[in-house]
Amino acid sequence: MKIAVIGAGAAGYFAAISAAHHHPGARIVLFEKSGKSLAKVKVSGGGRCNVTNATFSPAALSKNYPRGGKQLKKTFSQFQATDTIQWFSERGVELHTEADGRMFPTTNDSQTIIDCLVMAAKEADVQLRMQTPVRAIFQDNDQFRLNDIVFDAIIVATGGSPKVTGFDWLVDLGHTVSSPVPSLFTFNMPGNRVVDLMGVVIPHAIVRIQGTKLAEQGPVLITHWGMSGPAVLKLSAWGARELAQSDYRFTAQINWIGETNEAEASAALDVTMNAFRKKKLANACPFELPRKFWEYLLKKSGCNADSPWMETSKKDRNRLLNLLLNDCYDVNGKTTFKEEFVTCGGVERSEVDFNTMQSRVAPGMYFAGEVLDVDGVTGGFNFQAAWTTGYVAGKLGGRAEDKDLD
Repeated sequence: MKIAVIGAGAAGYFAAISAAHHHPGARIVLFEKSGKSLAKVKVSGGGRCNVTNATFSPAALSKNYPRGGKQLKKTFSQFQATDTIQWFSERGVELHTEADGRMFPTTNDSQTIIDCLVMAAKEADVQLRMQTPVRAIFQDNDQFRLNDIVFDAIIVATGGSPKVTGFDWLVDLGHTVSSPVPSLFTFNMPGNRVVDLMGVVIPHAIVRIQGTKLAEQGPVLITHWGMSGPAVLKLSAWGARELAQSDYRFTAQINWIGETNEAEASAALDVTMNAFRKKKLANACPFELPRKFWEYLLKKSGCNADSPWMETSKKDRNRLLNLLLNDCYDVNGKTTFKEEFVTCGGVERSEVDFNTMQSRVAPGMYFAGEVLDVDGVTGGFNFQAAWTTGYVAGKLGGRAEDKDLD
């Protein structure tokens, strides 16, 4: 039996290793058109590789995918985060969990994950073909011809594409593709003075997109071009299509303290005003905000940071409270990182059986990873989808040969 895997990224490697495990004796060929494999693994998580997330039930895990969560719930029942942890542990790679649930190798080095995958593929006798693009695929009954080689099954793990034309070869085989748009991007705010606070993190913000129902809570990072951080990135994922339709021009409304009850926020201000009457505003912040950012808000609200709290007028107090709860910023554009580019879009989910990852259009063809119209929020969820779909695709479920080869 011959199995072709197209794309030597996270999903492709995992699919090839899974295929070798589930079909001993089969010839597995992994094709990669470029001269680099596992490139996204290398740069992810700032070079540390956010392998997965400490979310340990298929139902809970599936809620972190703006597109594909319902379908992935089926595949997570076969291979989820606990299985990922065990898989790497069995190969000498331990993971640690950070406070927000993200999981990294204990070495904090993505090369550890790369070395593990490459070694596992080598031990499984996977044949890697670098700089070997697949020129064309022809299907003849239950077989496929790639680059003049006949295969019994194909696993497509080519990743996302910034342009719909990148999927033309799959469309030619009868598949429908949802047009790709960026997901997981940061908000550009050209000319806004907030960028002077580059590097500052506000820990418990709530970010909303005015005129929509989109909202996310979490840390916000001020950058030299605008805003990033988990809250912004998650919001960009859930609103990928809606924000693309607005041409990335919209207003972000931010609650900097994460307190949705205005009365409680107001009471906290009153307590500070009474308890620290003689202290300067800059020296007594009633909320968990970085000092530089607190001083920025005081200035933006028109309050004198060097004045004592007891001299704060009711008008100044109300203006400051409104800014804490409803600060607004015009967004004009986005920033994505080429190496970690994630798209919303790809092969339509309805054309894939997520119990096996087999195409409903071209039997014998399987899919894994971001080539599908599936994407997760930030936090290790996209890699988990890659490991899961790669593992299930590698089983080649539904094929008659399984009974003989497993």
